[in-house]
Amino acid sequence: MIESHIVVQNLSKTYRVPEREPGLGAALKSLVRRRFTDVDAVREISFTVAPGEFVGFIGPNGAGKTTTLKILAGLLHPTGGEARVMGFAPWERRHDYLRRISMVLGNKSQMLWDIPPLDSFRVLGEIYQVPPAQFQQTLDELIELLEMQELLTKPVRNFSLGERMKCELVAGLLHRPDVLFLDEPTLGLDVSMQARLRRFLAEYNRRSGVTVILTSHYMADVVALCPRVILIHHGQLLYDGALQGLAEKLAPFKLIRLTLRNGHTEEEILRAAQNDGENAEVMEQENGQVTLRVSRAATPAITARLLNTLPVVDLSVEDPPIEAVIDQIYQEGKVEA
Repeated sequence: MIESHIVVQNLSKTYRVPEREPGLGAALKSLVRRRFTDVDAVREISFTVAPGEFVGFIGPNGAGKTTTLKILAGLLHPTGGEARVMGFAPWERRHDYLRRISMVLGNKSQMLWDIPPLDSFRVLGEIYQVPPAQFQQTLDELIELLEMQELLTKPVRNFSLGERMKCELVAGLLHRPDVLFLDEPTLGLDVSMQARLRRFLAEYNRRSGVTVILTSHYMADVVALCPRVILIHHGQLLYDGALQGLAEKLAPFKLIRLTLRNGHTEEEILRAAQNDGENAEVMEQENGQVTLRVSRAATPAITARLLNTLPVVDLSVEDPPIEAVIDQIYQEGKVEA
């Protein structure tokens, strides 16, 4: 049995936050007697991640995602519970541990703006004591995968956001970490650059076998990269499993999209689709294009009847958009068992 790279058990983090009323009087009073309130950022979450897994860690703003990653990266101490990454307690920040992990944040930079990235890469290679031959081999591989040869000798201040993000990824991977924490790596990037970085991350994970935990508010990142998702809300774990399984659990229906040769009324389409105990609903209908919402269990039978009774030119069966499923969770704050 393969040992998990990351083991989290009942992990909690509570912040003690000062409070005061607005106004000068309250400000002066707070100098003498300060009031505090406890804020639970993470509340007794548990999960494991196997070597080489690419896991999406998702939730709305303030859910506790970045706090959890910072605990796992050794930047924060937990209030309670346990976490082990490759057998290490992260907050002990042992040298052997820090050399085996990396954390890349989309809203933070570790590059020096006034010098070319190649100089920063060499400094990082010395910090991590990467052997020269390994350093050059890794650098060449990353530069080829990210297609960034022309960036190496230009000052970082002249780069676009997407170009800087490429440099951040190279900086975070030069020492070949076993575990990579990615916090919003495509934040603020245009659609084209997001797609290119996703391709790079997927290929790098395939080649290196690095274990990755990704947080992102762009569901396209999660759908493209993460077969498994861990979803937290208000610091609590709501779901841990396959992304597709989340859609099946919360949306017990499918969408049938039809293209019909001749015009048909909504009543005719529903009459062809429905049978005893099987309901269908027309969601959209325009210029021969029809979208039906049907229960998952009845989908095969309804699809067969539509093909047998209507002049169907094209037909597809789809799950509801994952964005709609995730939004439903964020609004309701729960996942039904």
